[in-house]
Amino acid sequence: MTALEDVLVDYLRIRRAMGYTLIRDGKLLAQFVAYLHQRGADTITTELALEWATLPVGPDRSWPARRLGNVRCFARYAQTINPATEVPPTRLLTGGPCRATPYLYSQQEITALLTAAAGLREPLRAATFQTLIGLLAVTGMRISEAIALDRRDLDSTYAVLTVRNSKFNKTRELPLHPDSVRALTDYQRRRDQLCPSPSCPAMLVSRGGNRLRYSNTQNTFASLLRDAGLGPRSASCRPRLHDLRHTFAVATLLDAYAQGEDARQRLALLSTYLGHIDPAATYWYLSAAPELMAFAGERLEQHLEARR
Repeated sequence: MTALEDVLVDYLRIRRAMGYTLIRDGKLLAQFVAYLHQRGADTITTELALEWATLPVGPDRSWPARRLGNVRCFARYAQTINPATEVPPTRLLTGGPCRATPYLYSQQEITALLTAAAGLREPLRAATFQTLIGLLAVTGMRISEAIALDRRDLDSTYAVLTVRNSKFNKTRELPLHPDSVRALTDYQRRRDQLCPSPSCPAMLVSRGGNRLRYSNTQNTFASLLRDAGLGPRSASCRPRLHDLRHTFAVATLLDAYAQGEDARQRLALLSTYLGHIDPAATYWYLSAAPELMAFAGERLEQHLEARR
């Protein structure tokens, strides 16, 4: 193992201890270190980092900037050990990653998705996808979190759902509305009738009694979108399963404004509920809906009017 490989091992260990998984980033950085070794270099340089980042890897124009961004973070750490390490400057490559425009579902569109799910051919599959869509809509959970839920994670007595070891290895408890608890317990009864001997402890199961797979879930959701008659609003605004999370966040903030509450306090609670480690990640949702900007503008006008 080379000295730079040792540095990479320590870097990944420290970052992962802080809660970052770095699965893809770890693989990319290992490839970068191997590239440096192949070029006979034992120190990170901007020239070699740029050379590696711009290798032909595919049609995604943002990919080189992402690769260089990974190197930049690693290089900052490596520089504390070897001052000769060069940290590639920011904005050296354009076309970095950008967020898709959130598709905010209306209540009618969510109802259309639930209706489409009810029309799936297999009864268990229909019940599972109705429950999945409803659960994401009323909790704002990540898709991966919903798929990872086990039966033990629902406490119907106290109306609490436990999300275990989610992003950043965090566990949190989500208080549920009684109607949501009722829907989950109804699904559990239906699931146990249709699949009395599942092969796993998952809460949401496939027709074969297995835990849902992310890719299969996305494929089924794509067909439900077609059945519900939902399509892109623009080239950058396409309906996704993850957008149910955006919709929940925006609806929560809209409700705070409509009730005359302090949106900043609601935002702090929402950040915890969504499992964000930094409220700034939640604050981004404020710019996702014109209605939120309108409410914010009204609050600003009221504040300025009061100061006159």
